[in-house]
Amino acid sequence: MNDSSETQIKLEEDQKYNRLTGLKLFAMTSSMVISVNELAPFGKTGPTALFYILLAGILWFIPITQMAGEMASVKGWEKGGIFTWVKGTLGEKTGWVTLFYQWIHITIGMNMMMYVIIGAMSITLNVPAFNTTPWIRFVLMMIILWSITLVEYVGVKKIGRIAEWLFGVGIALPVVLLIIAFIIYLIQGRPIYFHLSLSNMIPHDLSGATLVAFVPFILAFCGGEASAPHVQHLRHPKVYSKVMWGLALTAMCFDLLGSLAIGMAVPKDQITNSTGFVYAFGKIIDSIGLPGDLIQKIIGVLLALGIVGELGNWLSGPSQGMFVAANEGYMPKYFAQSTKRDVPMRLIILQSLIVTVSAVILTFSSGSNSDFAFNVSMASTTAQYLIVYILMLIAYMNLKIKHDDLPRSYYMSKNRIWSIVVSIVALIITIIAFFVSFIPADGTPANLRMLYIGIMVGICIVVTILPLVIYHYRDKY
Repeated sequence: MNDSSETQIKLEEDQKYNRLTGLKLFAMTSSMVISVNELAPFGKTGPTALFYILLAGILWFIPITQMAGEMASVKGWEKGGIFTWVKGTLGEKTGWVTLFYQWIHITIGMNMMMYVIIGAMSITLNVPAFNTTPWIRFVLMMIILWSITLVEYVGVKKIGRIAEWLFGVGIALPVVLLIIAFIIYLIQGRPIYFHLSLSNMIPHDLSGATLVAFVPFILAFCGGEASAPHVQHLRHPKVYSKVMWGLALTAMCFDLLGSLAIGMAVPKDQITNSTGFVYAFGKIIDSIGLPGDLIQKIIGVLLALGIVGELGNWLSGPSQGMFVAANEGYMPKYFAQSTKRDVPMRLIILQSLIVTVSAVILTFSSGSNSDFAFNVSMASTTAQYLIVYILMLIAYMNLKIKHDDLPRSYYMSKNRIWSIVVSIVALIITIIAFFVSFIPADGTPANLRMLYIGIMVGICIVVTILPLVIYHYRDKY
């Protein structure tokens, strides 16, 4: 038996072993997309949140996931994710740079997630200093980060199970409870701080301050493409489209109702991005006649646990792709080693070290202004990830134009022109969102605005040069 036959048999066995239903794929992808980190910024946006959520969900998220599903189903592209897709159409160097961006973007995003954990615990324990004193916030971040890093030793499979459980009780449950409490709040006729109407849902002022509000909405839908490689494991590949539409509708409902609950029940000047969810929950619960202070503390603990689960996933997941790249010679051989449980701990530790450095910059440059650190980390995370999507979209157009004859099991559309038009629309949205992310968020103090831009530009320059330098010296590894 030749090597190609053996490879094909192994691939078929792998597909059979990992066979998925549409419901299982939906559950797996939900934990990557649905989050509470952006709900407070959404709430600040007010009635235009509905417009931004529909724009990001329908014109951006759905096309992205459909294109990813098509590329993942191309014969020979079953493994490697976005690295394989981009390399297959735009070349090895571009594929490596895309993978590096996908891996490193979360090193900044983890800071944002930890700020939310610390904000939740500051309310739960009634210790405002957690959120306002830089050195305390930094120490807590290091405890959270390196504790999770040590836990990664147990293996990706166990981490995934723990993360799914924590997502259920720490993310999904609090959001559902917030929505239910808000509905009761409305039924009781409690005061609301804005009303929805067709005239105020669509932004009329296209200034930088208005456009920058769109950034967190794009970030909220990032990550859906990560589950695309599983399209090959579906019993019926055509179900993938329905799963992604279902996920988009679910995510949009969660984001819309959650953000409306915060924005309508809490004055805009009282919403802070790192504590807004827990604060709003307590305020709504208290208003409807329940013990808001107690329930707020419980929700704070659950929310912190849920985001800890997300952090565990983001530490282990992207490092798997980089581990494959390290084994293929794109990184020093030192990083191509794993533990007995196949955990690429050296890469995970490297990632945690990068998070630590970025945490020093963001936390201590913001002083007592916790929202500044949150906003910069959110915008920077979005900017890095959007570069990944820009390259992915260009790769998809290249696939449809030059390689449409490659066999695949799933198509976004078999109409080549329609596919290209949809990808161009998504690309335009992505490019606009990328440049808008460099505009300081609304409420950024005047003395910190240049620092905001400087950090954003500096991070972009560093993470652009690094993969090119690493690739240049790959033959010496």
